[in-house]
Amino acid sequence: MQKLGKQTIKFDTPPVITEVASIVGPKEANGPLAKYFDQCLEDEFWGEKTWEKSESKFIKETVNMAISKSGVSSADIEYCFAGDLLNQCISSSFGLRELNIPFLGIFGACSTFVEGLSLGAILTEACAKHVICAASSHFCSAEKQFRFPLELGNQRPPTSQWTVTGAGSAVLSQTGSGPFITHITSGKIVDMGIKDANNMGAAMAPAALDTLICHFKDTGRAPSYYDAIITGDLGHIGKEILTELAMDKGYNIKSNYNDCGVLIFDKEKQDTHSGGSGCGCCATVFSGYFFKQLKDKKIKRLLLIATGALMNSTSSQQGESIPGIAHAISIEM
Repeated sequence: MQKLGKQTIKFDTPPVITEVASIVGPKEANGPLAKYFDQCLEDEFWGEKTWEKSESKFIKETVNMAISKSGVSSADIEYCFAGDLLNQCISSSFGLRELNIPFLGIFGACSTFVEGLSLGAILTEACAKHVICAASSHFCSAEKQFRFPLELGNQRPPTSQWTVTGAGSAVLSQTGSGPFITHITSGKIVDMGIKDANNMGAAMAPAALDTLICHFKDTGRAPSYYDAIITGDLGHIGKEILTELAMDKGYNIKSNYNDCGVLIFDKEKQDTHSGGSGCGCCATVFSGYFFKQLKDKKIKRLLLIATGALMNSTSSQQGESIPGIAHAISIEM
């Protein structure tokens, strides 16, 4: 691997995304991408007593499914990168405690899935034959932790987003037929002073812009190089902000840009306000939809930029602004 510019790594032997898996909840199952997910559930509890236990089951079953589909055994997986939104990432650690694979828990808020793929790709090129990366989120557990208990029935402003209930995972290997992770661009923390926890898109869009521009400068590529430029969960409002900010900087991404949070729900029929969010948003949409588009060669060059808001409930209550982060990976067939 070699360093390009300030923040980008180019892989000499690009790691292969050999297989993926995705499991989603009932609202996602009623959305426009339902047919692409491996499993769609009818309720958020999935037979468990709490939402937190349910989310742990989401990530556990998704990881097991991806390993099974890949044709390798869990004993062949050398490292696991996983994370979620709950305090101390308990969904991942509790869900995967019986996996018996070296576990590296990570937190990048809603950018966690691509952060995991980035770290997994580095390890795969360096030494590991097989690595698995996963991320999850759950609407009910996230609302309880970050906003208000659902029982209160609080009104949600139009700028708010709906945390995706779901998990996605991907197996990375040293060999295979693709798709390949050719470049990663790791993002910097960008804080523009946004304090509204119900407007995450506005808080994260500047970080997405920073990583996007850095990727183009480091690689010498233009937006037109990619068939699709996809952000993780900026939602409808954040998508519009990023498009305008990029245009102001001389990058026209209108024709090939979209957002996982926009795609996963039907805005008119499902009333999710500004769209989807959460670690599971990018993880499920990539693992469910975009991986298949790449395998079928309907998309040959994808720039996936997962975005995250690096805050918690305490920082918001204390009046802190919301730092944003965005990590990008270039995936090609």
